Amino acid sequence: MAEEPTRRRLAAILAADVVGFSRLMEQDETSTLTTLKARRRRVLEPLVSHHQGRIFKIAGDSVLIEFNSAVRAVQCAIELQRNMAKANCELPEARHIVLRIGVNLGDVIVEGSDLYGDGVNIAARLEGLAEPGGVLLSGTAFDYIKNKVDANFEDLGTQKLKNISEPVRVYRVGGTPRVPVTAPEALIDKPSIAVLPFLNMSTDAEYGYFADGIAEDIITELSRFRSFCVIARNSSFVYKNRSVNVRDIGRELGVQYILEGSVRRARDRIRVTAQLVEAATGKHLWAERYDRHVEDIFSVQDEITRTIVASLPGPVEGAEWARALQRPTESFSAYDHWLRGRYFLNKSSSKDDVLQARMHFEKAIELDPTYASAYVDLAQSYYAEYYSPWTVSREAVADRIFELSRRAVELDPYDSRTHLELAWSYFEVKGDFDLAKIQVDQALALNPNDYYNYCFDGWLYVCSGELEHAVACSNEALRRSPLVSDGCLETRLVAEYLAGNYPGSVIAFGRMLQPSVGCYAWMAAAYAQLGRTDEASVMVDTFLRRVAELPWAPKGVSSDEWRQYWAREFRAKDLAARERLFDGLRKAGLSV
Repeated sequence: MAEEPTRRRLAAILAADVVGFSRLMEQDETSTLTTLKARRRRVLEPLVSHHQGRIFKIAGDSVLIEFNSAVRAVQCAIELQRNMAKANCELPEARHIVLRIGVNLGDVIVEGSDLYGDGVNIAARLEGLAEPGGVLLSGTAFDYIKNKVDANFEDLGTQKLKNISEPVRVYRVGGTPRVPVTAPEALIDKPSIAVLPFLNMSTDAEYGYFADGIAEDIITELSRFRSFCVIARNSSFVYKNRSVNVRDIGRELGVQYILEGSVRRARDRIRVTAQLVEAATGKHLWAERYDRHVEDIFSVQDEITRTIVASLPGPVEGAEWARALQRPTESFSAYDHWLRGRYFLNKSSSKDDVLQARMHFEKAIELDPTYASAYVDLAQSYYAEYYSPWTVSREAVADRIFELSRRAVELDPYDSRTHLELAWSYFEVKGDFDLAKIQVDQALALNPNDYYNYCFDGWLYVCSGELEHAVACSNEALRRSPLVSDGCLETRLVAEYLAGNYPGSVIAFGRMLQPSVGCYAWMAAAYAQLGRTDEASVMVDTFLRRVAELPWAPKGVSSDEWRQYWAREFRAKDLAARERLFDGLRKAGLSV
């Protein structure tokens, strides 16, 4: 009996995917799914029906649609983006459902109700390249729709798409809403990697701190190589205890490679597994298992780092190798206390957790008085207290931070974190911009991948009135921590406000997960400058409620006291900048 020939036909394929879907699910799974289903029912399905299309595959947050006309496919794509933008106006900025869309016209293979082949694959690849809120189409689709669709098109030239043998000419549709979202563009200028939290496979759940610490240490070691871009712990640890496809993680973090692993500890023995994965394909580039004595963990980390660096393209300098593989302590007991302290410090800023962390850092220093990292994180515990409502004396805490950070630099002048901590001390305790900037520059020279280096450098630029530099620093920070990035977003919020771009401040605020107290005042000022009085009032109420919990904040409405408060909170070198803030605060109804 003759084999049935493969069925083929020419079709226009629209591929769409939700940007940052895993992040949205992390924040509120029920609300995200409810909103997504409502969008499909009220926005997507009516448009597909109107343009005579057929949805042939839905997989989580992605959808594939077939049209018998490239014109209809592109028209549907444009209207879909515009209607999604309108629907997003009903939601807070951080909860917007944003799409990327790719459109291709090509030959497809028909199997039942499903479609396969390069005709579909090219549409999916174009969707992955599209900017948030944007539409890309292939040259073949453009050739059919030019002069037939009322839109502007930008020729992006010929592009090489992954797993597509021939280069594809790509066009961008103009006029669709440009949407700022947390997910970054791909980091194509240098190899980029994210280290996910290692799974704790130990029978004792308490050893979770140990698994977290190993992953964090590998992040720190890799971040010292300037030939790579390394995602900060803030963002990569969003995926802890979650099952997420590596392709989605790669897209959300904008990385090419992902390191996964697990740790099993039983008394004095450990088993560490690690695997390096290509994010776009899920292909395992390298995997290894290490069965060692627990005190050999330093050697295991070194071996993992060496193998990753050897597996990624790009030159590596000898000095980077030497610094990355230098052990901060020879005492495993001190290291173990440091890891426990880091666990509590990362857990929360509650008084109990901060004091637990402090106890472990002090024990680590007792066991190894030369352990610079323990001094840094002991200072960090005081930093957490400095901003807490339970601090007894901010002045005493600030002095302690300065003392600890100076000692840390003395012990290890080649660790970027020691210089960053000292920079903060110079700025906050001494009010010395110049010395703070020297220390930040040194931190960046030692570690060009540290999210916090860029955050603090950006804040110094804001306070110095160098707003373009501040925004550039926030961009660099966002590249390294695209999902959890409140620190650099606060810099962006303030920089945009001072530049008179009040909508830019609103966008930055909308991307924050847990805005600081002061951000609500800046937002009250921004909304007031925009004439959005109702929203300004909401921000004022929130600010006053939260600032009342801080013992150093004014308790009345004295303008002089509030001006002194803001002089401490916003140490602007340019006093005119502080007056621009005061102008907005007064318009919002706050005393200054």
